[in-house]
Amino acid sequence: MTSEAITPISVTPAPPSPEAEVFAGDRVNLLDPRLGARAVSCSDDFFASMDRMLSSSAPVFAAGKYDENGKWMDGWESRRRRSGGNDHCIVRLGQPGRPERVDIDTSFFTGNYPPSASIEACLSESEIPGDDAQWVTILPAVELQGNSHNLFEIPPFDLAGDRAITHLRLSIYPDGGVARLRVYGEVAYDWSNAGEEITDLAALLQGGRPVAWNDSHYGPPHPLLAPGRGENMGDGWETRRRREPGNDWIIIELGHPGTIESALVDTAHFKGNFAESCSLQAAMVPDMSKAALIASSQFWPELMDRRKLSADAEHPFDRLKDIGQVNYVRFNIYPDGGISRLRLFGKPVK
Repeated sequence: MTSEAITPISVTPAPPSPEAEVFAGDRVNLLDPRLGARAVSCSDDFFASMDRMLSSSAPVFAAGKYDENGKWMDGWESRRRRSGGNDHCIVRLGQPGRPERVDIDTSFFTGNYPPSASIEACLSESEIPGDDAQWVTILPAVELQGNSHNLFEIPPFDLAGDRAITHLRLSIYPDGGVARLRVYGEVAYDWSNAGEEITDLAALLQGGRPVAWNDSHYGPPHPLLAPGRGENMGDGWETRRRREPGNDWIIIELGHPGTIESALVDTAHFKGNFAESCSLQAAMVPDMSKAALIASSQFWPELMDRRKLSADAEHPFDRLKDIGQVNYVRFNIYPDGGISRLRLFGKPVK
């Protein structure tokens, strides 16, 4: 019996980019597939599928990995154009949103990245916008660097009297590969038809978002408010090991002001590193600077006193304190650790 030689595959993840994380700030990635975003059409993805470009994980380089079309790359990559023109990819947001910043990440694309790109946006009810779609340029053609986070602010634009859009079209010139496309902004959820039913006021899909936190060593905390249960230990909010007194915290702006009646804290996949306990504070806060918000949050009324948590489990908490209408919540964990999901159930204020 003969044995075939096996070519080893070495996988290298892209290193964290503090600059890109600071650039994203407290804005939501509107192209996160956990929110339902998806690539719906492209001119060509011969070398690497358009779906990979929206992955919520960091891109990787798999040395020695090939498929039937050539070198396997983690992102979207078109073939070399020989007949003029350029390539493009259309992506649909999970919810309508207002884009503010973009990261065109070309990690591991060195001799095959596009030298420039532009982005257009439209508002459409169709899965793939038709010929009647009114596309507006929100990022004029910009120069790209290979194996880099290419960070750009989106200039002011107007689409039907608003900045809310449903689709984006990334055009690359003339061809090549993009590892990840991140577009940061605000979810434009329509609360006008909200009824009296209980809903998750903090859900990302309904405009909730983290606005300040004291630590996010293992990645941005936005998955804490994402739909569904976490897929693994990297799909949540986890802080470093605290070596000094105190506790960790995160401040969440609700998608709409309301009265919170119950909460659910999920520690899925966090076993040796889950937070020992948690508590909630909340308040109705006027517009103020982030520094003032953080300072004032220490003195907000207690919505839920400190409650014990356990590993890899859902913890429903009902009969929370009645403190009236609120628009911000401070979630405290003691002393540190990981939380997969947080749900804040209540009724929106009419």
